[in-house]
Amino acid sequence: QLQLLESGGGLVQPGGSLRLSCALSGRSLADYAVGWFRQAPGKEREGFSCISSGDIEPYYSDSVEGRFTVSSDIAKNTVYLQMNSLIPEDTAVYTCAADLMPCGNGWFRGAKYDFWGQGTQVTVSS
Repeated sequence: QLQLLESGGGLVQPGGSLRLSCALSGRSLADYAVGWFRQAPGKEREGFSCISSGDIEPYYSDSVEGRFTVSSDIAKNTVYLQMNSLIPEDTAVYTCAADLMPCGNGWFRGAKYDFWGQGTQVTVSS
């Protein structure tokens, strides 16, 4: 059974950076697409990035394009999310999710993913 565990969340000032990790266990990262989602209080969950070995390059939503970078380390079975130029609107619980199919169309939809982590809180505030 695949399990995912996020880490790296915390409190950061506007303009700052954080790096989140999503560690997979039980299965190889090489076989899965990993999506990143976030949900702020009172708002719908937003899928904002996806990475897989089956896609040429990662996917990003407009809201994070140019500020966030997703990468993967197959040897460590871990996906990283580097978040730069953080703004208060980035405050949310960040969750990674995995699916056997490549990112492809619909990568931003939660229904695509079968396995989910517990999430980690990111707070951007001065």
